[in-house]
Amino acid sequence: MLTLDLESGAWQDSWFQQLPELLREGDVLVLNDSRVIPARLFGMRPGQESGKVEVLLTEQVSEWDWRALTRPARRMRPGQELAFSAADGNQLLHATVTGSGEFGERLLRFTPVDDFFARLEQLGHVPLPPYIRREDEPLDRERYQTVFARQRGSVAAPTAGLHFTPEILERIRARGVLITPVTLHVGLGTFQPVRVPEVSEIRLHGERYSLPEETALQINDALREGRRVVAAGTTTVRVLEHCARIGRIEPHSGTTDIFLSPGSRMAVVKALLTNFHLPQSTLLMLVSAFAGREHTLAAYRHAVEAGYRFFSYGDCMFIA
Repeated sequence: MLTLDLESGAWQDSWFQQLPELLREGDVLVLNDSRVIPARLFGMRPGQESGKVEVLLTEQVSEWDWRALTRPARRMRPGQELAFSAADGNQLLHATVTGSGEFGERLLRFTPVDDFFARLEQLGHVPLPPYIRREDEPLDRERYQTVFARQRGSVAAPTAGLHFTPEILERIRARGVLITPVTLHVGLGTFQPVRVPEVSEIRLHGERYSLPEETALQINDALREGRRVVAAGTTTVRVLEHCARIGRIEPHSGTTDIFLSPGSRMAVVKALLTNFHLPQSTLLMLVSAFAGREHTLAAYRHAVEAGYRFFSYGDCMFIA
């Protein structure tokens, strides 16, 4: 773990096991408790030769409607039927393409069944990041989750949370730190690449979030009393800063497409734990918004030279 001082920009090599000692009594540590679902499906277009199709569910819109990335995409026109069957040939899910979204995704409506998520568990595969060049394994269903994952709905793990163990969380509580959850279901918005030349033109895909009552109370108390709110991960930052922008640090659920970049003011988060992100990504822009562009880039130069690992299972950075 690399630590970065917000004021001076000074960085220091450290270890994640030392995080509890970097937190203060009275801090509020906010974790994203979203759980990754086996969102990758392989199916068929009934009655068509070479009818194989791959579907990545990205967002549940309503009880039976989902946004999804599909392959092949060009053949996924409205009215196209999709069938998903178990190894024994028993069809467990059926969907129909109902339209397209502005980011190239397809809208799917599933035929109602008795327990959709139980069937998804039977059929689906864990959507491992593309740079992990192997098929998913049964172990990934728990390995690609945080230890505090509860609310199902993400297509990728909130990766800063992967560092935590039950033992580390207990050490943090023992220091008098309050630990509380929010939920942001990771979808296209978090990992959407930058495809426009101007920052002002960037528009993110909306992602669903929930702010629980107890979390809202603890955050409001901390802000009123001058105690730190510490965010574990950029997804947590986006929930908290979105709620501050709309003036609703109170229990509610909604959708956020907030984009934070250098110049954005942080109204809630005072310290941040985050993994290392790729160049020209909205995630790196968010970190730069929090820590300052020059401080962030200097810390990243050291991280590259020192061999810190990037990506989902990589190393992390604590900024305070």
